Amino acid sequence: MNIRNIAIIAHVDHGKTTLVDKILHQTNVFRSNQETGDLIMDSNDLERERGITIFSKNASVEYKGVKINVIDTPGHADFGGEVERVLKMADGVILLVDAFEGPMPQTRFVLQKALQLNLKPIVVINKVDKPNCRPDEVHDSVFELFFNLDATEEQLNFPTFYGSGKNGWFNESLTQCEDITPLLDGILKYVPEPKISEGTLQLQITSLDYSSFLGRIAVGKVTRGSIKENQPISLVQADGVKKTRVRELYIFEALGKKRVTEVVAGDICAVVGIEDFNIGDTIADFENPEALPVISVDEPTMNMQFGINNSPFFGKDGKFVTSRHLRDRLMKETEKNLALRVQDTDSADSFMVYGRGILHLGVLIETMRREGYELTVGQPKVIVKTIDGKKNEPYETLVVDVPQEFASKVIDLVTRRKGEMLIMETKGEMQHLEFEIPSRGLIGLRTQMLTATAGEAVMAHRFNDYKPWKGPIPGRNNGVLIAKEAGTTTGYSLDKLQDRGFFFVDPGEEVYKGMIIGENNKPGDLVVNPNEGKKLTNMRASGTDGATNIAPKTLMTLEECMEYIQHDECIEVTPNHIRMRKTILDEEERKRFQKTMKTEEVGG
Repeated sequence: MNIRNIAIIAHVDHGKTTLVDKILHQTNVFRSNQETGDLIMDSNDLERERGITIFSKNASVEYKGVKINVIDTPGHADFGGEVERVLKMADGVILLVDAFEGPMPQTRFVLQKALQLNLKPIVVINKVDKPNCRPDEVHDSVFELFFNLDATEEQLNFPTFYGSGKNGWFNESLTQCEDITPLLDGILKYVPEPKISEGTLQLQITSLDYSSFLGRIAVGKVTRGSIKENQPISLVQADGVKKTRVRELYIFEALGKKRVTEVVAGDICAVVGIEDFNIGDTIADFENPEALPVISVDEPTMNMQFGINNSPFFGKDGKFVTSRHLRDRLMKETEKNLALRVQDTDSADSFMVYGRGILHLGVLIETMRREGYELTVGQPKVIVKTIDGKKNEPYETLVVDVPQEFASKVIDLVTRRKGEMLIMETKGEMQHLEFEIPSRGLIGLRTQMLTATAGEAVMAHRFNDYKPWKGPIPGRNNGVLIAKEAGTTTGYSLDKLQDRGFFFVDPGEEVYKGMIIGENNKPGDLVVNPNEGKKLTNMRASGTDGATNIAPKTLMTLEECMEYIQHDECIEVTPNHIRMRKTILDEEERKRFQKTMKTEEVGG
């Protein structure tokens, strides 16, 4: 059977998942009366809420007698680890570019990986129905990008399609047509069939699936030979070879899997029954195993301390609260989340978790919280390396598109955080700015940037390289308001404290000693009592009750909290609440600890 394997790559929000929807509808995967909804591939709750793809997924469609395996990949830099290895399964890529924004930093990152793997690119310029779009200019800038990434002559000669995924058409020119058949014909025409070399079985495991019935399932492309049900095989790992047997075999069909007895070279399949495998291992011939080169995954750039919830409210919300629960869950996550590392610390109750960025770690915490875990997480820190005896830190390329009147504010914000401007261009009414900035400077930048630009800034960043340490970067300017003792907040006392700052709690909420309940208007922390009741007397009071004029509390998302806290604070995450608190809850102990830290600094 004829097979084409194609991966879809693009920057966030350029329309990958919508394009996959259209391909599924065009090839009649669904019955005519079936309700399907949109963004079919984003099946995880978190993906639907945030409108982003987090895990790469496979689907397969049949068109004109050819089987097309479609791989939908994430666009965020934090999930780069997913994209890299998935490209190993593809023979061609569809590079999707927005007709207004043009190629963005993330496009560059994924495209570079695809070109190095010698994949055949097809460029699709999407959203040509948007006002102010400039498809021709974008086509030129895509060509320039290919050229800068050292594409070969053949790769530079890429076919281009234009269209609008939302309106459901793609064509080789800008004229609107009925549907997306020209693009599907293009896939058959330009994407090569899988290369098949002679010899015994070889299949590299490039991604994972998990089923509560079958356990861990290995997914990969058969590059050589064929694999059969019940066949004895060798699993070639970095540290040796294990003999084992294939229990069941599945191929991808439409959005599901179909059980088969044999899969031949070139097709993507899922293998059940192999224990303890890792991504990058090779399934090879039982007698003469030959391994494929191992996949390298990008190093993590950020770490956070995860610990058990040790606040006075522990165990009120969650089902899993012990350090054993936490450890098992984190270890299970490292099995399928490749860019994640977990290390034990000196204390049995906390673990160091290393990841690719705030979003990557935030998605993990959010998933665990929904599963019923309670935990505390510390401030995210970048990973520092010593190179040639000097302290080095990760740097990122930051790209900001913003209306012209806000450009100066953005430049000011980034330079204060030790960023250097590289490029400034005008695109229509927008300013396009590119900076090089230490990863530390990005923590907490998004919230400030959106406030300063009235929510108009579009920012994207990706890891660049390790370079020498840039010196101290200013954190948040204001201190916080801390609850003096446990109790329930009252409208009366919150009203009296309103001129001190703004609050993260409403009247009637439970608080505990050392919990952060608001932001101070000035630098420095302030311990306040939000639980004081109104003293009742016999006299009639002529004044009104001030509790009716309290400003509503400021709501913070998990990522905002992660960017907000400082080194002596942490976040308590439970299934129903996200609270910020001081790591040391008692005020006197905190002061003692700060004194010892200061004397150490002076002595050190």
